[in-house]
Order: sequence, then structure tokens, then C-alpha cells
Amino acid sequence: MSNPLLDFSGLPRFGQIEVKHVIPAIEQLLLENRKMLAELLADNDTIYTWDNLLQPLQEMDDRLSRAWSPVSHLNSVKNSQELREAHEYCLPLLSEYHTELGQNGTLYKAIKSLAESEQYELLSQAQKKVLQNQLRDFHLSGIDLPEDKKKRFKAIKQLLSKLKSSYENNVLDATNGWSKNISAESQLTGLPDSALAMAKQTAELEALDGWVFNLQFPSYFAVMTHAEQRELREEFYTAYTTRASEQGPDAGKWDNTAFMEELLELRQELAQLLGFNNYAEYSLATKMADSTDEVIEFLQQLSEKSKAVAEKDITELREFAQEHLDIDDLQAWDVNYAAEKLRQHRYDLSQEALKPYFPEHQVIEGLFAIVKRLYKIEINTVSGVETWHPDVRFYEIKDAQGVLRGQFYLDLYARPHKRGGAWMDECIGRNAYKGIVQIPVAYLTCNLTSPIGDEPALFTHDEVNTLFHEFGHGLHHMLTRVDYSAVSGINGVAWDAVELPSQFMENWCWEKESLALIARHYQTGEVLPDEIFAKMNAAKNFQSGLQMLRQIEFALFDFNLHIHYQRNGQPQVQQMLDETRRQVAVLIPPEFNRFQHAFSHIFAGGYAAGYYSYKWAEVLSADAFSLFEEKGIFDRQTGEKFLHNILEMGGVEDPMALFVRFRGRKPEIDALLRHSGISLEAKTS
Repeated sequence: MSNPLLDFSGLPRFGQIEVKHVIPAIEQLLLENRKMLAELLADNDTIYTWDNLLQPLQEMDDRLSRAWSPVSHLNSVKNSQELREAHEYCLPLLSEYHTELGQNGTLYKAIKSLAESEQYELLSQAQKKVLQNQLRDFHLSGIDLPEDKKKRFKAIKQLLSKLKSSYENNVLDATNGWSKNISAESQLTGLPDSALAMAKQTAELEALDGWVFNLQFPSYFAVMTHAEQRELREEFYTAYTTRASEQGPDAGKWDNTAFMEELLELRQELAQLLGFNNYAEYSLATKMADSTDEVIEFLQQLSEKSKAVAEKDITELREFAQEHLDIDDLQAWDVNYAAEKLRQHRYDLSQEALKPYFPEHQVIEGLFAIVKRLYKIEINTVSGVETWHPDVRFYEIKDAQGVLRGQFYLDLYARPHKRGGAWMDECIGRNAYKGIVQIPVAYLTCNLTSPIGDEPALFTHDEVNTLFHEFGHGLHHMLTRVDYSAVSGINGVAWDAVELPSQFMENWCWEKESLALIARHYQTGEVLPDEIFAKMNAAKNFQSGLQMLRQIEFALFDFNLHIHYQRNGQPQVQQMLDETRRQVAVLIPPEFNRFQHAFSHIFAGGYAAGYYSYKWAEVLSADAFSLFEEKGIFDRQTGEKFLHNILEMGGVEDPMALFVRFRGRKPEIDALLRHSGISLEAKTS
């Protein structure tokens, strides 16, 4: 087949995919889908069943998804101007098509007739859920609107799609657009050998002398955590926190200010077109939380429990910086540095000291050994698979019976032209029809520290947590037993429950029994010593109040922004962020800080009016893990219970019902507060 994006016989042909294939493939599939839909709905006398309506619709969706998935993924991990242009050309085409489907009155009536027929009772629980979700989504796509408002809805969806892409491109370009070539070793005092070696390697790749540090997170974090030269930390902090804004060294070059305001204005208009008061209400239509008041109350409750602890944390940090570091006026660019020094002072432990115990191969092997003990699954490397970069590896998962359950690509390291952060995304979704199962395939993407020279990649413990987090998402996608892609894996799962499996997996990064599998010295093979584990455990909740409050600040800012934003053409984002910080933060960032300009989760990702999901799901994950704490972290019965009630169930049932089936009761906040070292009685001072 001449266009590799239209070959659905196996995995994406990354070795053959070129930019020239993108637009023709998407245009052809959209044309074919529209033709097939017209044929499905042509006969007014058809009595609709799953097989003659929903199954063909799922197959159409699957083909389009399988073609677009590698394009979208490549745009994130191997970005180029040509690919970006093809990607952006297709976005409005896809948006228009999906809105058309959601506003197709004939299709709506056909699906509604099936839902109201005797056939409905013969459907499986998963099939019924697909139908229920589709009927809900018709209303959320404007099926009830008059024609003029339908057109406006469609236009808004297309504009939002373009704006989100433009926002993300600005963040990527701004991150890649700034670096610092340092030739004087005196500027680098305090930086560990591993960070210097990484910067030296970067300089050599760019044919430069000295050291090159940039805004890729491993490089940036090393400077902010270890550089003794305060001016250097301030310079990097300024560059990082002003990315894609009107402030900082690249002021105005990739400015997201207008994009943010326009995104918010359009979101509010879209929500109000559908009869919601605001976008936050619209967002909750597909989530666990019942109301905006419930979310705000939840975040405020966490804030009340955390603020006194955070105030104590920042007071300790200020006092330590003054007494031991000669910093009388603790600034935002001092916080990570001072915190690391205080951690070392108090616990005789640093992230850098832990890195030799977390070599990449041991962490990966240990991770696979942990999930084998929990769920009786085997994970093995598969060679000869086409990938987008030489560092990418491919694996398969088989269950105890030797049945192939899932496959995944693993792309671990930070590099230029790759979007920052870490994520799991669907390459291929699971579905099954007439005994033929389409195996789910995932992309697991991180931006961790890369190998230096001949040495293996050595991870910080935080990086290990990140990998486990994304692998939890991957297991949710790959271990599903649901046969209908619309509700298999993470599809159809309420967004504020989707972080449960990911945050749940992080717990195994902290237990002695599981650390024995993932933490061995890369040179000696020595298991993490008991004394270092004791220090890790003692330091686990170091500055936990500040960390908790930071996440609550982001969540409240996001949610209040999508409740209260006014469509009046006036800039409001900075004002609302400042207001949130006055209410919650214990350390106000400098005036030039433009965190929101690179807050891709809510402006370009799927977390608009949903960032609270991290804390909401963390309550679920901490409480779920508390059962393992009671029974044993490798208790087979409890592992199987989690597998069968959470990981395998996809979006077929209400997340609360699934949680209760696993845990035996509704979730309680106590475990999260205990894991975070925050007293249940804690109040603001």
C-alpha cells in the first residue's frame, strides 16, 4: 500500500511514514467515513441493531483513530515545521467531521431508536454503556440547537482545536529556543558531575566548547537544585517561567497571552450555547464530581488541611536559608536549591546520591517484576519493530496463560523537538468482533535523564515515580478486557478517575520490598542499603505541605478560571491567577512569572476545568493502596481484585461502583493525608 498511514494490518510503519502521507490519508478516510455513514442511514425503514449500526460506526472510528494516532504522536515527539503544518491543516478537518457526527439528526434518531427498542435489552453491559455515552455526547455536541447555533458550535470547536495546537507549539518552541553556553567552570559550582557531563555532551552535540544547559527539564532542574551561583539560578528561573509569554529573555516571541484569553472566551461561549452556566459545568458532565460546588469544596478542604503545614515548611526553609546559605530574602529561584540543602542537612540525603541506585535497566526490570507479582503478567522486549527514534523500545505483555494482552512503545529520554512532560497515549485501542481481538498498543513517553557516554541512564527517584505513573496509565489501557473501543482501556472513563491507576502505581516506588527489585547500584549491584531507605522514608514527606498546596493552587486556578471567566474581551487570566495565589499560596512568585503561559494541561491538553482530577483521583489511589498496606503489597488476591475491578473494566461502569467493589466501601480522604504526612486535624493558622 503506497500510503503507510492507511495500512491497518499491524503496527504503525514509523520507518515509512512521511509528512506527504498525512493530509491525503486523513482526507481519504474522512471521505470514506462520510460515504459509509450515508449508506448506513440511507434506508428510513431499517430496524437498527448493534451489528448494522454501532459496529460499523466503531470500525470507522477505529480506522480514523489508527491513522491519526501516529501523526499526532510524531508531532509531539519528533516535531518539525513541515509536520506541524500538516498536523494543523488536518485539525479543523477532524473537528468538523466529529462535530458533524455529533449533530447528525438522522444518526441520533437511529441510535435513539436502538436504545428504545427491544434489541437494547439483548445488548451486553458494555454495549449499553457505549449507547448511553453516545446519546449523552449528542447533547454535548449541540444536537438540540437550532441551525444557526449548530454552525456557531462547529466553528467554535474548530477554533479551539487550532488555538490549542498553537498554544502547545509556542510552549515547545519557547522551551527549545533558549539555552546557555557556559565556558567558565566557576559559574558551575555545586552542580553534580552527572549534570556537568550531560551539559558537556549537549555542547559537543552542538559543536560548542564548555557546557550547554537548556530548558529541557533534566537540565533545568539540575541548575535550579544544585547551582550555587544565585544569579545563574535566577537567570534560568526567569527563562523557564516566562516561556511563551510577553516577559523574559524571549519576550513576545512565542506569546500565548492572546491564545489563552481567546480559548477561555470560546469555551465559555460553547458551554453557554449548550445551556450550561460556564465551561466548568460543561466539563463535569462527563466526570465523577456532581457539581462545581463539590469540586471547590473538595479543594478548599484539602487546602485547609495543608496550609498550616505549608506555612511551617516555608518558614523552616526561610530560616535555614538565612542561617546556612546567607540568603536573607528567599526568592522563587532559591526554593529548590534551599530545599535540597535542607534535605541533605536534615536527612543526609540528596536526589543525586540516590541516582546510582536507579540505573535505567534495573528500574525497568524491577517495574516489570513488580507488575508480574501483582497481576501474573510477563513483559518482554520485541525486536525489529519500526520506531521514530533509535532510543525507543517496544514490548509485549502476556498473561499467565500466555495470551497476548497488550504492547507498548517506551520513549524515555528528553531531547530537542520533543514535547516536555510525560504521558501515555493510545496507539491502537482494544476491540473485538466475531472472535477477532485487536490488541491494545500504547505510547509511553517521558523526558527523563538520558545516558551519558558509555554509562547507563541514572534516574532520580522523582523520575522513577514519573515512569511508574505513566506505566499505570499504560496498564489501564493495555489490560482491559472490554471488547468495544469506545469504553475499553481509559476510553469512556470519567476524567477525574483516570489518574487512579497511574497514581496508584507510584506507591511501589516507596516500599522496601518493591525497592529491592528496582534499586540496585549500577556499578556494584548492591541493593539499596537499609540506612538509605530509612533516610528516604524519613524524607518522604519533606516539604509535602508546599507540594500539596502547589497542586491545589493549580487546580483552583483552573477551575475558578472556567467558572468565572467573563466574555467581555478584557484580559483576566493573570488577575485570576494572582487572586488564587493570594488565597492559597504561602510564597508568591515574582511579578514576571508567567506559569500560565506554559500550563499545557489546561490550555492544550485534556485537563481544562479538570486539573483537580489529580487530587480527586489521588484520594482514590491512596485509599486503594491502603488495602495493600493491610494485606501486603504483593498480596495476590488483592492484586487480582484490583486487576479485575479497575484495570480490566475500562469505562463500562461508574468509577465509584468499581472502587466500592474493590475496596468494599466509598473512598476516604484519610489515606491521602496520612501518605502526605498531613494531620487529619490540621487547620490553617
